[in-house]
Amino acid sequence: AAVSRSICVDELESGEWKERVLPPPLPAHSIIRRASFMRLPGPESHVRMNCEQDFGDGGMNVTLTLRLLMHGKEVGSIIGKKGETVKRIREESSARINISEGSCPERIITITGATECVFRAFTMITIKLEEDLAALVANGTVTSKPPVTLRLVIPASQCGSLIGKGGSKIKEIREKTGAQVQVAGDLLPNSTERGVTISGSQDAIIQCVKLICTVILE
Repeated sequence: AAVSRSICVDELESGEWKERVLPPPLPAHSIIRRASFMRLPGPESHVRMNCEQDFGDGGMNVTLTLRLLMHGKEVGSIIGKKGETVKRIREESSARINISEGSCPERIITITGATECVFRAFTMITIKLEEDLAALVANGTVTSKPPVTLRLVIPASQCGSLIGKGGSKIKEIREKTGAQVQVAGDLLPNSTERGVTISGSQDAIIQCVKLICTVILE
């Protein structure tokens, strides 16, 4: 969580691919300025979402940042062969996606852009992870498909609102979405942030993240 450099995959004129160092991602405390969250579409229509239709005339001017903490193997799946998967997600979502340096066992994927575009990219990433789990079942690696599990990186100062008085808010999120949500008690190493683990079906996770962002906004 303390990694300060980010990389992205670029295509060279020769047709080869390389990783390029990018400026540090936006701080997590700038997660949301102001937004009105609407119902997310199903996975079959996530590419066709329209900012003006779903978020009003000012939808494209709203800035949202989501940060995901992932294992290297998961990140490799998101990047794809020769960077094809992450390139497709960038193009179809119009969101900026940065991936932290790969020297650590866990890496941070930062998704930044207009609210609708960020949710579109997040949906595509969730679908990819769901497909990977389904492939494990098909290959006989596991007997039953485990739930999709993601970890958000959230400033510790905002975790109290997410949990709510006596745990009321996090209980409400669990009941509304059907997802399992767990806020880490300890800070991430060398950080003022905590990990928020979300587990469940693809749709449950997407709705859960929407509610979490709404709580942070409020």
